[in-house]
Amino acid sequence: MADPYSILGVSKGADAKAIKSAYRTLAKELHPDKNKDNPKASERFSDVTRAYDLLSDAPKRAQYDRGEIDENGQPRSPFGGGNPFGGGGRTQPGAGYDFNGGIDLGDIFDGLFGGGAGARPGGPQPRPGPPPKGANIAYEHLVSFTDAARLEPQRITLRDGKTVEFKLPNGVVTGQQIRIPGKGQPGPGGNGDAMVTLKIGKHPFYERDGDHIRLDLPISLKEAITGGKVKVPTLDGAVMLTVPTSAQSGATLRIKGRGFTAKSGTRGDQLVTLQIHLPTDPSVMAKLAAELPDEPDIRADLGV
Repeated sequence: MADPYSILGVSKGADAKAIKSAYRTLAKELHPDKNKDNPKASERFSDVTRAYDLLSDAPKRAQYDRGEIDENGQPRSPFGGGNPFGGGGRTQPGAGYDFNGGIDLGDIFDGLFGGGAGARPGGPQPRPGPPPKGANIAYEHLVSFTDAARLEPQRITLRDGKTVEFKLPNGVVTGQQIRIPGKGQPGPGGNGDAMVTLKIGKHPFYERDGDHIRLDLPISLKEAITGGKVKVPTLDGAVMLTVPTSAQSGATLRIKGRGFTAKSGTRGDQLVTLQIHLPTDPSVMAKLAAELPDEPDIRADLGV
């Protein structure tokens, strides 16, 4: 991925509001639902989402600006990853580096505590453990909001340049780790694993709420008064939703099975909150106000 500032078309000094505005504009233009026959637009949408995900995270943006991480959020290690001292050894919890080759500390401790050369002739000898595997390699992978909800297969490019595909688990959340066996560093006992930490990207107009997603839906005053069917976007394409007569702003309607896939395998719902937009023409508003009755008790429940 190129420089995230260039992808969003903002300067390095842009504030959070400018970055969000640029992202929303590009995301609406490039969204896969609007570009089903344009794979390049889908690729650009992914790049734009990854760029916004990095720049909207203040600590990560600062790290990137200081050159500590790259545009994919990966550390810029001066040693090229793995064991900074070479040798492809593993770090075990609570222990130092396990160098493959070099000094055999086991022989030293055996001699001090009665093993090795100090053992009785013919006595039982300790059974050597299995040779250690190579070190795991850590990756971060940004999953688009839509892919996470629909559990679309993911692809990641490994440090050796090869690309592998993996599946997302039910109930996937940010911070979850996926293990890809045998894609880590080589070692005497075989390769370590690739450990992929997932981060779910933001969406220009959806918000996640557990296994459900939420959407604020603008409707006209006329639609609120008369009710009827209106077109609503979902992660699986637009659907028609029935707005009840005399709908109130803030009322929430439910579209079944259009949310995230839960751990049980079933999908959550899309919760649609109605937002009534009043006419912008002052003459129209004046005419409406003249015809509407006064409602003096509308705030009675508030004690005023």
